[in-house]
Amino acid sequence: AVGSDEIWSAATEALEGALKVKGWEYGIDEGGGAFYGPKIDLKIRDAIGRTWQCSTVQCDFNLPDRFGLEYVSAEGTKKQPIMVHRAIFGSIERFFGILVENCAGKFPFWLAPVQMRLLPVTDAVKDYCDDVAKKAARLGLRVEVDRGNERLGKQIRNAEKEQVPIMAVVGMKEMESGQLTIRSKNLGDLGLFDVDALLGELTRCSEYAEEMSMMGKKEEA
Repeated sequence: AVGSDEIWSAATEALEGALKVKGWEYGIDEGGGAFYGPKIDLKIRDAIGRTWQCSTVQCDFNLPDRFGLEYVSAEGTKKQPIMVHRAIFGSIERFFGILVENCAGKFPFWLAPVQMRLLPVTDAVKDYCDDVAKKAARLGLRVEVDRGNERLGKQIRNAEKEQVPIMAVVGMKEMESGQLTIRSKNLGDLGLFDVDALLGELTRCSEYAEEMSMMGKKEEA
């Protein structure tokens, strides 16, 4: 390790103080291998119970001292800064490996690679599906159109097997009314939605990391 005992003590107290302010529980990893300053390690448990170090925040008083770094304070005096090393994911490959294992590929709506798939019942509605997909993309949503020629039941099964959270069934009725019939992988059939209302709700869910639970209009008998 580098740096004096005084610098290490000050850095350790700063990190512990930050954890206490946040009200987070923590443990001390004596001899944890930090080289140039104490750190906060966030360890994540994987699908079979192993823990892996991912996020790290390290408080470094040593390098600013060794490089002679200074700044002018509001009072006009020269002070030495504190360097903070921050790795949000740690090893990004390890982080995503743990994430995929724990979700078993079933990502929450906000994180799903494809958030909604449009399922055209007939070729006559594919242009309408493309227009909806483009409008969704402008809002930052990840939406695709099923380009296959499968029957509707097979399209739904394929989307569910691929863990697509929201499916939109599109037939002539939906195109003529400017609506979509929505099916959720988690909740089943949600009913009919006006396109703009649906995209607004999906945008909100994506922004606030929520799952869609809003119910649409029930189809009239």
